[in-house]
Amino acid sequence: MIEQTPWFVLILCIAATFVWRALGVGVAARIDPNGALFQWFSCVAYAMLAGLITRILVFPVGTLEQTETIDRTIAMIAGFILFFLLRRNIFAGTGTAFLVFMALSYMRHTGII
Repeated sequence: MIEQTPWFVLILCIAATFVWRALGVGVAARIDPNGALFQWFSCVAYAMLAGLITRILVFPVGTLEQTETIDRTIAMIAGFILFFLLRRNIFAGTGTAFLVFMALSYMRHTGII
C-alpha cells in the first residue's frame, strides 16, 4: 500500500489541476478583455510587479543585498525604458532589467567596471 501512495497522490494532483483548468476554460469564454473586471486584474498585476521591483531595489535580501545599488537602479531604468518603448511589453521590460543587471554584476565581479 505504501508503494502505491505516490501514484495516488499524483492522480489526485492531476485531477485537481484539471478541474481548475477546465473551469478556467469555461469562464474565459465569458470574460470581456476590455471590461472593468479584467482591467482591475491587470492593474493589480502591474501594482504587484511594481511593488516587487521597488522592494528588490530599496530593500534587497540575501545575496542581492551584496550587490551595488547603482547596478540595481541602472537595470531598473533600462527595463522601464524598454517597457515603454515596446508599448508596455512587461516581458521585454523585465527581461531587459534582468539581463542588464546580470551584465553589470558580471562586469563588476570580473573587474571590468
